[in-house]
Amino acid sequence: MTDAQILVVEDNEKNMKLFRDVLQAGGYRTLEATTGGQAVELATEHAPDLVLMDIQLPDIDGVEALARLRADERTASLPVLALTAQAMEGDRERFLAAGFDGYLSKPVNVADFVATVKRFCDAGER
Repeated sequence: MTDAQILVVEDNEKNMKLFRDVLQAGGYRTLEATTGGQAVELATEHAPDLVLMDIQLPDIDGVEALARLRADERTASLPVLALTAQAMEGDRERFLAAGFDGYLSKPVNVADFVATVKRFCDAGER
């Protein structure tokens, strides 16, 4: 079990419930944001161990939210994974080039999702 705190940024209620349930079953504490702006505020306030960032959000998108996190010394080194339905050829590389630490495509494979979260949180991979 772990005590890591994960900020999940997702505007789809069903996806949020899935991520929350899987993470909490694994012993992770979760914070939840439904907009990019809210994600930046929560990350700055709570300094989570990992941020799972949807790309298409209702206010600022995940790429802009990441840029704001990287521009603030308090959140610049937080590991942030892109969690997106954008899974066309080249998307993974584009998001990694934008500064994301990792990439998960939706719909998620739960086993891959859990393994990736574990690798970042439990091993402290940055």
